[in-house]
Amino acid sequence: MLFWILEKRDNIKFPYKLTIKQDNEKILTLLVQDRWPGQKGNIFCLRETQAEPNEKLEEVERIPIISMHRYGKRISIVLDRPQEKRCDFIFLKKQYKTHNGEYEQIFWKTQKAISETTPKVKLSTYYSGGLNIIIDAGEKYPWRFNNCNIEKDKLPCGDYALKTESGILAVVERKSFENLVAHFSKLTILHQQLGELSAYKYSALVIEADYSDFLKPDKLKFYPPVFAAKAIAEIYAYHPNVQIVFAGNRKLANEWTHRFFLAVISNQKDNNAQVSEVIAKYEYKKEKLDFFALKDRIKADLPDEFTLKDLKERFPEIDLNTIKKIIVNFKRRGIIKSIAFGKYSKTNLII
Repeated sequence: MLFWILEKRDNIKFPYKLTIKQDNEKILTLLVQDRWPGQKGNIFCLRETQAEPNEKLEEVERIPIISMHRYGKRISIVLDRPQEKRCDFIFLKKQYKTHNGEYEQIFWKTQKAISETTPKVKLSTYYSGGLNIIIDAGEKYPWRFNNCNIEKDKLPCGDYALKTESGILAVVERKSFENLVAHFSKLTILHQQLGELSAYKYSALVIEADYSDFLKPDKLKFYPPVFAAKAIAEIYAYHPNVQIVFAGNRKLANEWTHRFFLAVISNQKDNNAQVSEVIAKYEYKKEKLDFFALKDRIKADLPDEFTLKDLKERFPEIDLNTIKKIIVNFKRRGIIKSIAFGKYSKTNLII
C-alpha cells in the first residue's frame, strides 16, 4: 500500500515533512513549506538527504495514494480523498551562476495551479534526433521512416521496433483492414500475438483503417458488423496494456508510428535520475514480469514439473490471466510443455 504521510516539524522555513511510503519503505521524503500549496499554487521543497535522528515529528495526516506516475520531470500524484487530491512535483536541474555544476529545485504544484498557468506551445515530449528502427524481415512492403537508421531483422513479435542502446524499447504490430478481418476466424492466435506484444513497456496495434470500416456490411462480406464490433471489443478488453489505434489508412498509420517512437525516445531521454529512482522504487513491487524474467524465475524457483497452482503460489504479485498468457506463449515457443491434462495438469520446463 502506498501512503502520503505529512508530519509537522520544528522548523520555521520548512515546518512540514512529506513522506511517500510503500509498505515500510520510504519512496520519497521532502521538506515542505506548507501543508498544501493552496492559494500560492506552488511551493518550494527540499529533498531530505539524511534524517535527523532525534527530530520531533507530529503526524498531521496519512492518506492512501491512488496513483503515482512520472511524466518527464514531473511526478504526478492522486490522493484518496475528495478535495486537495491531485498535485505534481516538478524536479528541475539548474546551473550555478558563479561556478560549474548544477543544483536541484523541486516545486510542488496543485491541479488548480497547473490549469491556471498560461499554456506554452512546447510539449513535454520533444525529440528531433534520428531513430534506430528495426523492421521485421517478413514485411514485404514496409513503411518509410525518413531520417532514421533502418535495419531489417527477425523480430520476436510485432512488425516495427524502436531500438536503443539497452535493447528494444517499443514495438508496433501493423494490420491492414484485410489482415484484421482475416484474424476474426483465428482470434486465439491474434490474442497470443498481442499478449507477447504487451511484454514490452511501449506497444501498439496500429490498424490501417477506420473503426467505421468494420461496421460496413459491403466491406466485411463474410462477417456481420455486430460480430466485427464484438471481436474488436474483445481485443480491447483482453489487452489493456497494448495501445490500439485506428489510423485510417497506411500513410497515417506510418505517421502515427513515427510520432509514437519519437515521443517514446523523448520520454526516455528527458530523464531526471532522481525522479526515475523514486518511480523505480514504487514500480518495483507492482510491476508485471516480462516473459524472459519470468522464465528465469521459473527455472530458478520451481522444480522441473509444476502446476498452475504452484505458479500462483510462487508469483502472487502477478494476476492469474497474465500467468496464463505467459504460459501459452511459452508453449508456443517450446520453452515448456504439458505432460498431463485436466484438473491435475502439470507442466514440464524445457530450458
